Amino acid sequence: MTDWTIADIPPQNGRTAIITGATGGLGYETALALAGAGATVVLTGRNDAKGRHAIEQIRAQFPDAKISYETLDLASLASVADFATRFAAAHTSLDLLINNAGVMSLPKRQTTADGFEMQFGTNYLGHYALTAHLIPWPRRSDQPRVVNLSSLAHRSGKIDLDDLQGARAYSPWKAYCQSKLAMLMFAFELQRRSNALGWGLMSNAAHPGYARTDLIPNGPGTSGPLWRINRFLQPFVSHSAAAGALPTLFAATSPSAEAAGHYGPDWFYELKGPPVPAKVMPQAKDAAVAARLWDTSAALTGVSFAPIAAAA
Repeated sequence: MTDWTIADIPPQNGRTAIITGATGGLGYETALALAGAGATVVLTGRNDAKGRHAIEQIRAQFPDAKISYETLDLASLASVADFATRFAAAHTSLDLLINNAGVMSLPKRQTTADGFEMQFGTNYLGHYALTAHLIPWPRRSDQPRVVNLSSLAHRSGKIDLDDLQGARAYSPWKAYCQSKLAMLMFAFELQRRSNALGWGLMSNAAHPGYARTDLIPNGPGTSGPLWRINRFLQPFVSHSAAAGALPTLFAATSPSAEAAGHYGPDWFYELKGPPVPAKVMPQAKDAAVAARLWDTSAALTGVSFAPIAAAA
């Protein structure tokens, strides 16, 4: 795995991938690399203009790329369901689902269209619902994978089942850490259920380390102490969005990636560098809490993982 790069991605011809939040940053770089490897890639996002621009940029590098853009707002369960319906009408299988989109450390508590705290709703619940809606399609594929984007922030996370929405006490960073811990636990629980029920999935997770994206400007913003620290440290401890996408691409494509694996950069504190197995905090391994979170998510979203029949 040492110095793994996009040159090590196996040919992806004949494989279909969905990437959430793919109009910029990590999602765009992931889409670009998979398109270059021959995959059919469905980019999703909330901004159609940015979606069209992303498609143009990818085609400029790979004129024959098999790519498309679809509107998907993970802060709306109706948008998630509508996207899944459109995908089902246009495709017969799904090989890679990369749950990448996210928002970070919003200074004030905001809510989604369905009344969920924005970070928990967008980063986690929207991806839970999307995966549940789409789960029959990977069953029709050969060696399907689901990759959840976690974060170094999961290390500080705690699942507060009594106040998941931060309604009683909202803290921007606490809410973000919880959402990213939830994504990691979701990856592990999805693998456990796939193993138990014979779904045939590989579910794993990745984090980008400290990648230079718009996540901080679009979240905490370009003022305040976090931004000042960010600007000072960035040249020394960060890497590009393209480099930050490598752990995701490894988890999604490498023959060496493992079920219920977690991958991140190899440098100090996993901030930058090529992908290696990443540290997993003890709370992320709590199967009992993960099962309760799964059941709570089904109740909150009204979407459950229906029994999966074998493909015809």
